[in-house]
Amino acid sequence: MEKIRKGDEVIVIAGKDKGKRGAVVRRVGSERVLVEGVNRVKKHVKPNPMKGEVGGVVDKDMPLHISNVALYNPATKKADRIRVEVKATPDGRKKVKRERVFKSNGAVVGA
Repeated sequence: MEKIRKGDEVIVIAGKDKGKRGAVVRRVGSERVLVEGVNRVKKHVKPNPMKGEVGGVVDKDMPLHISNVALYNPATKKADRIRVEVKATPDGRKKVKRERVFKSNGAVVGA
């Protein structure tokens, strides 16, 4: 189970954008994430008349390594680590439910 998923609110803990917060837009491979508004660079783009694109300099978000971000805990207002808890379903069958839980206060992530 991946600890950081699309839609999670993360905080950057290392690099030029240290301290910035944003939502994960998507996962890039297994070790990188694209965070909204973080690691923004200037990209020079050629015009493409076939697609109707104009050229120029555009701002683009680049992926960050997953080790440089941590999940943001809204209760403590700090970066936090998580653990995965395995719980049995209420009906007692063999199915199990996996939940991501903050290590500091035990709150469920995204709830």
